[in-house]
Amino acid sequence: MTLDAAAPARTTGTVRVVGTGLLGTSAALALTMRHVDVVLADPSPTAVALARDLGAGRFAGPDDDPALVLVACPPDVVADVVAEELRRFPAAVVTDVASVKGGPLAALRARGADLTRYVGSHPMAGRERSGAIAARTDLFAGRPWVIATNDAVEPAALQAVRDLAADCGGVPVTMPAQEHDEAVALVSHAPQVAASLVAARLREAAEPAVGLAGQGLRDVTRIAGSDPALWAQILAGNAAPVADVLDALRTDLDEVITALRALADDPVAPGARARLAQVIADGGAGRDRIPGKHGSAPTRYRTVVVVVPDRPGALGRLLTDVGEAGVNLEDLRLEHSEGQAVALASIDVVPASAEPLVDALRGRGWTVPR
Repeated sequence: MTLDAAAPARTTGTVRVVGTGLLGTSAALALTMRHVDVVLADPSPTAVALARDLGAGRFAGPDDDPALVLVACPPDVVADVVAEELRRFPAAVVTDVASVKGGPLAALRARGADLTRYVGSHPMAGRERSGAIAARTDLFAGRPWVIATNDAVEPAALQAVRDLAADCGGVPVTMPAQEHDEAVALVSHAPQVAASLVAARLREAAEPAVGLAGQGLRDVTRIAGSDPALWAQILAGNAAPVADVLDALRTDLDEVITALRALADDPVAPGARARLAQVIADGGAGRDRIPGKHGSAPTRYRTVVVVVPDRPGALGRLLTDVGEAGVNLEDLRLEHSEGQAVALASIDVVPASAEPLVDALRGRGWTVPR
């Protein structure tokens, strides 16, 4: 899915973006592409100037009267910033894009903020890189954008944030704040902890062992390079739901450890292999529930592996040949082996396209192992 710059924006009036990091700048870029008037604010003059130079909007001025304010600040200050924006602009709808929704809502309610104009939201999109320089116009394209409801909000405010999400390319999904926090604990926050824990085991590993790392380890640890300070805030803000998920994960892990210890003592320990097989099977069943690209129904793909010479232009030629074969590429992974002058490109396609793609690529001279 791509954004259509020619499509008229649903968002009307000026949008004020407070916080010009990855999410704030990406939203601002998407809105300005649709010719929405965007003003930018950030405690860092350098950050806001960079976002302006990237085409995300203009500097905020004293006479601005925004219809909508989008707060894209760190989780530990988001409630303070939202409260200030509600006070400063009494006619504006205010939303935030923090990854935790229950905490900010409770803090705003406790201080008596005007919740009729506040709508918490959370686009389920991001990158390992941060800052305005990593922003993308299409960052939210096809991604769920949660609209967190509260019992005081006006319907018009909810609609304004739904329109904002749609104008940025997101798919609005409405749910209560607590339900959101429990959901992201499972699908986002606990996976970050798991990836970081696995990657941390590599710190003191012997070089020969690390040298054996393949695509499986890269896949599992891909998000382990995330910002530690930001994630400490996110995990602290959603502590109880994340702890609940990790408690359940620990129970499963303990069962795996018990089975492995039993096999270490007795290679034919009754039931141990069955437990290990069940863990892998359950994982596969869970993975099959993950939506496909752009939020579509889960799809099982076939993987076509192609040997790619490690030289300039080879990967580009492969992608061109895939396109000329009339096959839609669903996903691509590239794996290099130490000391080899080739890479393995794993191309995911719908099952019906696998054999035609293999035949087409071999006909163009590519090595496609059985």
